[in-house]
Parts: sequence; structure tokens; C-alpha cells
Amino acid sequence: MTGDRTEAAVQRIEQALARIARVANAPVPQTTDTSATAAAPSANVLALVEKHEALRETVAQALADLDAVIGELGE
Repeated sequence: MTGDRTEAAVQRIEQALARIARVANAPVPQTTDTSATAAAPSANVLALVEKHEALRETVAQALADLDAVIGELGE
């Protein structure tokens, strides 16, 4: 019974590797659309970058505050 399970697992792995190879070898689709719909993902990415930077600043400030508190406790 374990031989059957091992063989089935090997077959699933081989099938997964074949799917990975197909995707890896597939050409990357080229978009030439310069309309507003093509710009929408860029706007979304910019909004995410802005949020990310705001969060980084918030975290940096929180860490600085925490460091100050730890420093006061050490005195």
C-alpha cells in the first residue's frame, strides 16, 4: 500500500513540476494599452506605496518611543 502512495505522490510532484515549467517557459504578455484602465494599477500601486511609507514612519516613531521608555527604565 505504501508503494502505491509513494508512486501517487511522485506523480503529483512530477505534474506540479510540469505545470511550473510550462508557466516559467510561457512568454510574458506585453501590454500596449495606455488608456486610463492601464494607468489604474499604477495609481493603486502609488497609493499602496504611500500607505507603506506612512506605516513605516509610524512604526519608526513607535520604536523610538519604546526605546526612550526602555532607556528611562535602565536609569
